[in-house]
Amino acid sequence: MANATKLTPMMQQYQAVKDQYPDAFLMYRLGDFYELFNEDAIKGSQILELTLTSRNRNSKDPIPMCGVPHRAVQNYVDILVDRGYKVAICEQMEDPKLAKGMVKRSVTQLITPGTRTESGVENAKNNNYLTALVYDDQTKQYGFAYAELSTGELKTSQLGTVDTIINEALSLQTKEVVVDAKVSDALVQRFTKLGILVSHQDEIKSMAETSYLTEGLPSAVQKRSVAILLTYITETQKRDLAHLQRAVAYEPSAFLKMDHNSQYNLELTQNIRTKKKSGTLLWLLDNTKTAMGGRKLKRWLVRPLIDRQTITNRQNAVAELLNHYFERSQLTDALVKVYDLERLAGRVAFGSVNGRDLIQLKTSLDQIPQIKYCLGQLDQKILGPIDAHLEPVDDVSRLIEAAIVDEPPISVTEGGIIKDGYSHQLDQYRDAMQNGKQWLAELETRERKATGINNLKIGYNHVFGYYIEVTKVNLGKLPKDRYQRKQTLTNAERFSTPELKERESLILEAQEKSKSLEYELFVEVRDQVKKSIQRLQRLADAVSTLDVLQSFANVSEEYRLVRPELNDAHDLEIIDGRHPVVEKVMGRQSYVPNDVKMNSDTNVLLITGPNMSGKSTYMRQLALTVVMTQIGCFVPAKSAKMPIFDQIFTRIGAADDLISGESTFMVEMKESNQALQQATPNSLILFDELGRGTATYDGMALAQSIIEYVHNYIHAKTLFSTHYHELTALDQELAQLKNVHVGASEKNGELVFLHKVEPGAADKSYGIHVAKIAGLPAPLLQRADVILKDLEAHASPIESQPQATLAATPKPAPASKSGDADGQLALFAEPDRTPRTEPMSKNDQRILNELAQTDLMSLTPMDVMNRVYEWKRRLKK
Repeated sequence: MANATKLTPMMQQYQAVKDQYPDAFLMYRLGDFYELFNEDAIKGSQILELTLTSRNRNSKDPIPMCGVPHRAVQNYVDILVDRGYKVAICEQMEDPKLAKGMVKRSVTQLITPGTRTESGVENAKNNNYLTALVYDDQTKQYGFAYAELSTGELKTSQLGTVDTIINEALSLQTKEVVVDAKVSDALVQRFTKLGILVSHQDEIKSMAETSYLTEGLPSAVQKRSVAILLTYITETQKRDLAHLQRAVAYEPSAFLKMDHNSQYNLELTQNIRTKKKSGTLLWLLDNTKTAMGGRKLKRWLVRPLIDRQTITNRQNAVAELLNHYFERSQLTDALVKVYDLERLAGRVAFGSVNGRDLIQLKTSLDQIPQIKYCLGQLDQKILGPIDAHLEPVDDVSRLIEAAIVDEPPISVTEGGIIKDGYSHQLDQYRDAMQNGKQWLAELETRERKATGINNLKIGYNHVFGYYIEVTKVNLGKLPKDRYQRKQTLTNAERFSTPELKERESLILEAQEKSKSLEYELFVEVRDQVKKSIQRLQRLADAVSTLDVLQSFANVSEEYRLVRPELNDAHDLEIIDGRHPVVEKVMGRQSYVPNDVKMNSDTNVLLITGPNMSGKSTYMRQLALTVVMTQIGCFVPAKSAKMPIFDQIFTRIGAADDLISGESTFMVEMKESNQALQQATPNSLILFDELGRGTATYDGMALAQSIIEYVHNYIHAKTLFSTHYHELTALDQELAQLKNVHVGASEKNGELVFLHKVEPGAADKSYGIHVAKIAGLPAPLLQRADVILKDLEAHASPIESQPQATLAATPKPAPASKSGDADGQLALFAEPDRTPRTEPMSKNDQRILNELAQTDLMSLTPMDVMNRVYEWKRRLKK
């Protein structure tokens, strides 16, 4: 920062404002531009790709600056906020023409990642949650609250562990969390590493709204979390928050629990590869017609129900809509015309609503009678509760119809927004302007006749007002006593006359008063609508619920989904189940359906079969079927009998946690431990290839002990896929475990995947066949086949011992001679065809034993080379 004593008055004003917002980009309004200065300008010019200039460039310390047009500022604000920054908007608080001295300026809004309310079409179906977190050191509990400023949603919970907090924040996809001083630095660091902006708010502002919005909350820590949140919102937004709904307390345990990793692995709302919606369960199920319906569907997906009656109520509604095609078609036709009532109500409260928004609101309200008529044709025992909340709010519709023109401009201050006949005073101003325009047309005709100049014209601009324009070749025809020069152009001159000046004053006064009165009338209409915000929000909730249910019905019809039958016996029977997303991508004819049968006598399915055969798909499709059941949707199967699960745990796929510096195997073990510690008999566990991230025997021992622990102590429904075929012997020892395998066959040395899950264990893994399909070199595959046969010939079977680790140790396979003096891996050398005659030394035996127990795929290339080098060195002794 430049020396404050050398700053101009304007820069002193700028710096005083900037000092209040040191962690934000300050957009400082100067005329038609918002300017950035100093470090903001240097950093902002890079991010926003603006030209960096300087103020007082001739001084010893020029001030870096860059700017953006005020009409385009939103685009630049969006870029900065998307990158995780805060932006303070500093406006001119008085008309520069009327100001005495420096124009007063003040920050009117602080836009942050969590408080952003403007969203484009691509984000219409996404929520943007701002989260608050406080800690009570007496109860050792956290207060957790979140709000969606654009819709008014406000919820809170009391949480006990850091992992639960992180999981809630990630599930909400929150971009900003507000914390008080008692939240530990370690937790703040975890948020930061996850890319979540942390803001600090310790003081609570006393507001009547806080008491109202927190009324009825069950604990003090929840009330404090909401109070901190509301204070931060008020301090940053500096505007009315009348649309915020009364805080609702919720318990995560009231919903089907899925941690963030499970949601991610199952691709509920985000594609693992593209990070987009396409290819997810949300993508398949989203046939909603409104933005608010799309957001509700997403909330239902990440919080499936565990209450049987509510699930049944949703299923009944879906069935009723599914069985009445024509009424459903009429309903969807009406829903298409309903705009985002939730966010329209938010804009009304914020004061950012414009004429076009009000027309959208009126159009939406005009659809409610048609929607109610459609529901009236259906079973009121099922859909009556939704119908009862569909209040038309006709008074708001009539007000907008009477006041706002059908096609209003975007601006609310430039006129043309209020209908003729709504205000007598406004009609008088408009009549004066219309008469003035008629008078000007008549004056132009008179002047042309009096001067004989046929191309004389009367015009207007904002700088010079009304003028008479005459081309230079006709200047000699003008009377010299009446025409007063106003402006000289290249080929013409512009003049005024006394009578034109007089009429100009009357017209401009009418125009100015007309614009001012129109804006006042618009604000009155907006304030009247604001009184109905809570009614609009209740209506939006009912419409969005109906929208999601009709979406379920449409999707169920299109993809042949069936209603699952719920049971309390913990029996699971899915006949011809399908992975709905994979089926949609592949096509109905290509997908091979499969059964899942796990009655009360079966808790564990041990799945074997080749890579790429469909084991992971089989596991995921069960989880998705559970989720679809418990959000009230129908499911992809010929028939389905389902228990209600309380939790889903998944360990599918392999990935390092780069942020925490943890290996794939460590992540695998941590996720497995979470399931083992928290699962109940009513949970669903999906374990895919556990143990492959370490040495073969370590991995096999862990896999068996995990299976035994789940079987003997947890009793949860568990799908466990593995390539350790030795584990299939467990079905002889564990009564509630059954082997199934994904079928494959060999034809002329080629592997054919059948994608059909069948009883019993697979006969082998077909790993080399899969490698062949992947295109590995033929010599490599031939060598792998030789090694495999050697290993199989010399390995002894592993015996299954319940409650113990794997007992027997396979006999090491003999090594192949390499003869490679350059240090190449022996595994990739040509096989030695000469029979070995000399006896094997103890040293050789030890090295072969180490080689047999080394999982090369879990090592880095450098680690492999180092081990091979060490083995070769020892062999030479």
